[in-house]
Amino acid sequence: MPTSPLSTAQAARAAIAAQLDGMRRDAGLTGHELALRCGWHKSKASRIARAKTAPSDDDIRAWCQACGVADRAADLIAASRTAESMYVHWRQIHRDGMRRVHEKTLPLYERTAHFRVYASNVMPGMLQTADYATGLLRSITAFQDTPDDVADAVRARLNRSRVVHEGNHRFGLLLEEAVLYYQVGDGTELDGQLRYLQEVMSRPNVSLGIIPLGARRTVWPLEAFYVFDDAQVAVETLTAEINITAPGEIHTYLRAFAELARSAVYGAAARDCIATALATL
Repeated sequence: MPTSPLSTAQAARAAIAAQLDGMRRDAGLTGHELALRCGWHKSKASRIARAKTAPSDDDIRAWCQACGVADRAADLIAASRTAESMYVHWRQIHRDGMRRVHEKTLPLYERTAHFRVYASNVMPGMLQTADYATGLLRSITAFQDTPDDVADAVRARLNRSRVVHEGNHRFGLLLEEAVLYYQVGDGTELDGQLRYLQEVMSRPNVSLGIIPLGARRTVWPLEAFYVFDDAQVAVETLTAEINITAPGEIHTYLRAFAELARSAVYGAAARDCIATALATL
């Protein structure tokens, strides 16, 4: 476990410890009393409360039960499990190039039945053509100064994207209209990407919404996020990927997705947005 106070993982553990200790205080228990209820040595409760010892799943269940708030255990367990992996820098993820991360996430894509994706900056990965993905991944490689395995990474990304056409998967996709205009490569790849978008939106398992630039908004533009069933959310920032599995936080992202969806246009209106973007090329 990282020991730096600046470590995001350590900060996440400290936040979990603070919640547990706050529950103890709210229950009117001393640390010794809580330890007795849990059947622990008194020092164990103190170590957990000070984030010196990471609690196990059973520890969290026992703590919540002792404080009379057993219903809070699920969220805390999920947060504890992902404290180390919830915030991972792209430089670390891509330290050996980008092919491996695509291969590593293939099982997640294959087992996900319902994808909900909000894209505010680039086309969702599973919709990218080879040319568009090549332009994007080359830019990322250059910006991050990570090993160049773009050709292999593009093949791995396209292989992972087979879930759009194979298996029993549903896709709810929301794109900010500006994404239709962003040039991520040399400019020639966007025409093919937009035409492919027109093609794939006709699939019965794909719902594509485009949020017009002038749409009345109840949720402001957010960083791109991917929801995998109701089990995990991946949020993409400039420097890192944030993986969320806490049920309460997943619910918040699903609520944001639903609100953003209300601002989007679909069907013929979405096709008109794409056609307008194509006409500008």
